[in-house]
Amino acid sequence: MRFLTDVNFNGHIIRALRRRHPGLDLVRAVDEGLGQTSDPELLEWAAGEDRIVLTHDIATMAGYAYDRVDAGERMPGVIEVPELMPVGRVLDDLTMLIGASLPGEWNGQVIYLPI
Repeated sequence: MRFLTDVNFNGHIIRALRRRHPGLDLVRAVDEGLGQTSDPELLEWAAGEDRIVLTHDIATMAGYAYDRVDAGERMPGVIEVPELMPVGRVLDDLTMLIGASLPGEWNGQVIYLPI
């Protein structure tokens, strides 16, 4: 699985994921020059790179993701993580998804944590 974290995604979670999964293909939007990018543009970039978006933006990201699906556009997936969810629980849920998922399994889907 390849991931893109949204601009506001918790850095503690990112660092812990990288420690737990050293080979994980995860990039941050800000490191890719996408710091001021709108949600639709971020989803478009993620689709072009075949990356699942990790976000805390529960208010709007899912709507834009489903707009892409409805328009027949590629959308590798979005995982929405509540900001107040304990980091350990986030790591456990993401570890389960990483370990139990097949390539392309989350195409066109929005997953909400906790699982």
